[in-house]
Amino acid sequence: MKLGIMSDNHGRMHAVRQARIELEQAGAEAIVHCGDIGGPDVLDELAGCTCWFVWGNMDDPAPSWRGHVEALGLPWPNGPLELHLAGKRLAVFHGHEPGFARAMRAAQYDYLIYGHTHRCADQQVGTMRVVNPGALHRAAARTVALLDLADDSLQFLDVQALHV
Repeated sequence: MKLGIMSDNHGRMHAVRQARIELEQAGAEAIVHCGDIGGPDVLDELAGCTCWFVWGNMDDPAPSWRGHVEALGLPWPNGPLELHLAGKRLAVFHGHEPGFARAMRAAQYDYLIYGHTHRCADQQVGTMRVVNPGALHRAAARTVALLDLADDSLQFLDVQALHV
């Protein structure tokens, strides 16, 4: 399975639209968004695809958004996520949560995916691969990542989008 990873668009729906297009063209079969989404209208850009997301420190999800998010077919997150995909165990954080540092130290997942720093990163912590896709806003290079869970390959993709 090829997993598209994005983060930190801060309400820039055009950036999410372009990121989704580029990830799908590169072969992404599902998408994870690591937070700082900016609002429920941004999630409209992820409707119709297999997708999971977490809220970031700049997100302030109102309870009234829940119906809209679920109508899009997206699961409502209640904190960091644990996913089981293609025989792998993944943790998805934004990166600001109290349990993030503990999850990094414990290294109990195959992959820990996070955002928050606006810098792409790929590192190994014990047997766990830690991936940050970078950011779609407030970053010198706007990037997303494509992770192939079958062969453990990772690609960072530059996203050229209208940022309004």
